[in-house]
Amino acid sequence: MVSAGKGQRLKAGIKKQFISLAGKPILSHTLAPFERCPLIRSILVVVGEEDLEYCLKEVVEPYHYQKVLKIIPGGKRRQDSVKKGIEALPEDTEIIVVHDGVRPFVTQEMIEASIQEADRSGAAVVAVPVKDTIKMANSDGIVLQTLERGSLWQAQTPQAFQASILRKAYSNVTFKEMSVSDDATLVERLGIKVHLLPGSYSNIKITTQEDLILAHFLLEMESKSKKGKRDENGIWL
Repeated sequence: MVSAGKGQRLKAGIKKQFISLAGKPILSHTLAPFERCPLIRSILVVVGEEDLEYCLKEVVEPYHYQKVLKIIPGGKRRQDSVKKGIEALPEDTEIIVVHDGVRPFVTQEMIEASIQEADRSGAAVVAVPVKDTIKMANSDGIVLQTLERGSLWQAQTPQAFQASILRKAYSNVTFKEMSVSDDATLVERLGIKVHLLPGSYSNIKITTQEDLILAHFLLEMESKSKKGKRDENGIWL
């Protein structure tokens, strides 16, 4: 669970992963479906070094998450944090699932599907078709090319991989020379096929004020559709 970001774009006065949704930190909501998923053996949470104790006391312990194996400090970049997480996992780990800590609307079905596909083919990414027309432009804002929308997908998380594949991707010599925004990019550079699975447009990554407003709305809609039922930890069922 990658959650070491600073959340500067949100400008909320608190790191985005700890912002409250229905009285619970975003990260606590995100952890819930992983805790419930029978295919998940353990969870490793990566946060900023200064947030280790806060995460334990405010995010994990109040909701009795039994599968959280460790909470470790992350790195400067997202990929550095993921690499540290990989290195801290047990050697006998077979499948590694990477998920953004600020995607609280991930479903157990997405998690299970990504694990099953990774076990079968090696690499799986949850994604949704791009809705808008995408244009490539230069630094002056001049359009260079209009991309064919029919072949474009918006990658989300979870992203799941056979452990040997992801470890190899993160030990690649080109790793230090490049900056990537998702794990599949590194796997692709090994020449390994990455399979796409159906995601959801509600599986948002909360990075801006607009995202936070939408998250409150989505949570309200979920609570109404589930008739206000929560589990013993106060998380929506």
